[in-house]
Amino acid sequence: MNVFRLVGDMSHLLAILILLLKMWKTRSVAGISGKSQILFAMVFVTRYLDLFTSFISVYNTSMKLFFVVSSFLTVYLMYFKFKATYDSNHDTFRVLFLIAPVGGLAFLVNHEFSPMEILWTFSIYLESVAILPQLFMVSKTGEAETITSHYLFALGSYRGLYLFNWLYRYYFDGFFDLIAVVAGVVQTILYCDFFYLYITKGKGSLLFTNNEIVFKDAPLLEV
Repeated sequence: MNVFRLVGDMSHLLAILILLLKMWKTRSVAGISGKSQILFAMVFVTRYLDLFTSFISVYNTSMKLFFVVSSFLTVYLMYFKFKATYDSNHDTFRVLFLIAPVGGLAFLVNHEFSPMEILWTFSIYLESVAILPQLFMVSKTGEAETITSHYLFALGSYRGLYLFNWLYRYYFDGFFDLIAVVAGVVQTILYCDFFYLYITKGKGSLLFTNNEIVFKDAPLLEV
């Protein structure tokens, strides 16, 4: 454990709480990609299959439980509780184009050819591209409301901080996981344009106009 991993975990936690809060307070899942949320649920299930067979620490187990439970709660809210507000017409990214190549890559490039290791590798690869349906949906609708922008920023920050975590571990512990690092770099790159505009343009809704991303002023969600 180091400060980069801890802050990264907290950023990840914050992203999920922002998303759940947005859904519950507005009683709506408008603007959220259900397909991305299903992919994230797949990520956590395949990554944390060792939840009840391997104990590292209370912190580790608690975080695993939170991510698994919250991912299924998010899917439930989207497809059952607030189904009437789900914009399926714009959430049209073909996730099979992500799952099939990622599954094949996990079989070919892994640390050990065993079921648990292949599934863990699959989760790492899948997480790197799981946000694509959400970004695709934003580009199709032309706008992401303020709270969705905060969710995306916190989620992207988590992965960016993990890059520093891996640098720290390589420098101080001599540990280097090429699969996790490459997947993390890919995931961070997907957020780069969004990061720049979020930081430089400040608070507001995200707009897509003439193939450019801009922000318009908008109030934060009241809690």
